[in-house]
This record gives sequence, structure tokens and C-alpha cells, in this order.
Amino acid sequence: MTVTVRDAATVMLIRDSHDEAGLAAIEVCMLRRNLASEFVAGAYVFPGGSVDPEDRGPEAEALCRGRTDAEASAILGVESGGLAFWVAALRECFEEAGVLVAQRHEDDERGGGVLDTSDPAVARRFEAHRKAVNDQMRPLLDVCREEGLVLAADTVHFVSHWITPELAPKRFDTRFFVTAAPPGQVAHHDEGETIASIWVRPDDALARHAAGEIELLPPTIANLGSIASFRSTREVMEWASAVTDVPTILPIVLIEDGQLLVLRPGDDGYQEALEDRQAAGLAVHEDLADAARAAWGPKAGSV
Repeated sequence: MTVTVRDAATVMLIRDSHDEAGLAAIEVCMLRRNLASEFVAGAYVFPGGSVDPEDRGPEAEALCRGRTDAEASAILGVESGGLAFWVAALRECFEEAGVLVAQRHEDDERGGGVLDTSDPAVARRFEAHRKAVNDQMRPLLDVCREEGLVLAADTVHFVSHWITPELAPKRFDTRFFVTAAPPGQVAHHDEGETIASIWVRPDDALARHAAGEIELLPPTIANLGSIASFRSTREVMEWASAVTDVPTILPIVLIEDGQLLVLRPGDDGYQEALEDRQAAGLAVHEDLADAARAAWGPKAGSV
């Protein structure tokens, strides 16, 4: 059965921190997927999800600061509709992590900072907004209009492009972005699609994965690796704003010595595996399909 590939966006939310030696470092917000999820259950991921119809069109573009659909589409290399990926990334960040990278119209005009919800009354109001958006009771654009907000799309940078392997139970054509976390907001998982939230240094997350303490997917590992050497949010954002050549990565899934193996472009054996898969067409060994479903499917009862 052919699985539809859906457009998706995810965002690495970065903040300044320190390492064990007290030296400057960065941390990234990561959320753990619900153990009963149909896709990548239990894995630690960045906030993200499918691009919705409401993320597209002139109404969404009117509420984005500093980036037009034409500009966004040129960056992504698509004919039109590119800005929807930025909107989706920011919406999902609000839904899943409770952080809204936006600015009030009056602050935008005065050159003020991004939205601050540190006041308890403001925090309660935006938590109610988050719940309404998460429950699909109202779109994020309505919240922006009510609160007089513009989405800070110009602070969000496109850095990576991955397509889910063809054997996965759900497939996404995902653009990865990076942005700085607003200092006046607190990130927290949504207690639904995500069941835990952590701020973690990229190299620490990679070490914990290598030790078998947390589960990470290949795109997550690659994107953590791309920012692991940076020591400040400023460095990350300077690098991200200069990224122009973003290859599309479509991993190939194999079974080798009884283990599920994911190859990406540049890995030994990738080109041969790609040619073999193309020659085989839709004829995929059932054991491989079963292994893929087990890897990405629900893990209810796991710790």
C-alpha cells in the first residue's frame, strides 16, 4: 500500500546555557512522543507536524513579519506556498511546546522584542489559546489577530530537508528550521502527543542516545550534530541565516544481520541500495515492512 507523503515542518528551539565546566553552551528543546503514537512512539523530537491548510494563503502571509511567500518559496526551491512551512513550524511550536515566536504589532513598529508571557495573567491567557488551537477549536491566526501579534518568521531559518523512508507507516516531506527561544516564555509538552519535555545540550542528547538512554531518529541525530559545535544562540543564528545549500535527504531502510539499518546519502552502500529499491518497485520484503512498523509504531507499556 502506498503511503501519502505529507508536507511537514519542525523547529529546533535554541537557548543559551552553560556546560559542566561553566563554559557557554546551547540547549535545544526536545519533546518525547506519546508511547501510543502511531508514528515514532517514545522518541525524542523537536516540535513539529504536518502543514495544515490554514497555514497557507494570503491571511497567513499578512500575519508573518519579514518574510513573504515568494521569498520563502525561493528559499525552499518551490514554486509557491513556501511560507506555509514557516507558519506550520511556529504553530506546532506553540501547540506542542507552548512557545509562540511572535511579536505584538506595536512592539514590531517600535523595534521591541518577541512575545513575553512571564506575567501570570498573560501566561494563563496564552495557555487557554494553546489549548483551543490544540483542540482545533480555533486557528492560530485567529489568536494572532485577537492578540495583535505577527509571527516572527524572519527569525526562523531553514537548515535541513528530510523525507521519511518509504516503509514508514506515516511519511512526511519535512523542512527543519531553527530559531531562538523567547526568554519570557516557558516551554512545556502538551500532555497529549508529547509526554515529556527537556532542554538538553545537543552533544549530551547524542551521548544519551548512543548509551541507549533515549531514542532519536536519524534526522534528529543529523540536525543535533549540525548545531553541536556552537556555543551561543547568536552563533547558531548566524550560521543558520547563511545556510543556502540544503540537500533533500531520503533515507533507505534495510535489514542487515537481523537489525534495521537506515542509510542516507553519502553512507556506504546508499547508492546501491537506492538502485536496488528502484528496481524492485513496490515489491518490498514483508519482514522489512514488519521491522519498519515495529521501529516506528506504538510502544505502549514501554518506559
